Amino acid sequence: MTDSAVSIRSLSGEEAHERNVALGEVLMDCVEGGASVGFMSPLSQARAQSFWRIVAEDVAAGRRKLLIAEDSTTRGVLGTVHLVLAQPDNQAHRADVSKMLVHRKARRRGIGASLMREVEGEARALGKTLLVLDTVTGSDAERLYGRLGWTKVGVIPDFALWPDGRPCATTYFYKPLS
Repeated sequence: MTDSAVSIRSLSGEEAHERNVALGEVLMDCVEGGASVGFMSPLSQARAQSFWRIVAEDVAAGRRKLLIAEDSTTRGVLGTVHLVLAQPDNQAHRADVSKMLVHRKARRRGIGASLMREVEGEARALGKTLLVLDTVTGSDAERLYGRLGWTKVGVIPDFALWPDGRPCATTYFYKPLS
């Protein structure tokens, strides 16, 4: 459970654009810390902010939901996760969970678990019945998803790269929502 100084909320497309710099800082911190989240090191501020501009556009268009964990006092962004809603016609019942990131300074406070519970609630509210995600095999995130009731499907060796270019395996999970 997160501490009382942390709140989690969904952002509008406009709010996502306004929080672009802070979201970029979280992404850069995670990559700098060695997280394999789709970007290579070094990740520039311009590249990180470009990514979040695209996400903000998708939020504004209804293709994604973006949630943040923020410090209730300073309004600083501590973590984020998004729900990819744009799916093929025959998969409209599901969504992908993507970019669950927690700044290194805010880890071990239950923020990741709270973000995941909240994104699952958002998916239910949107009528989604199945969620899918992938993560680095052996990571803290993999253990978190298992604790939260996600079902491991399998592992693909050498699926992605660490930010320094070394290959890493990826584990896929799913979770039915009821």
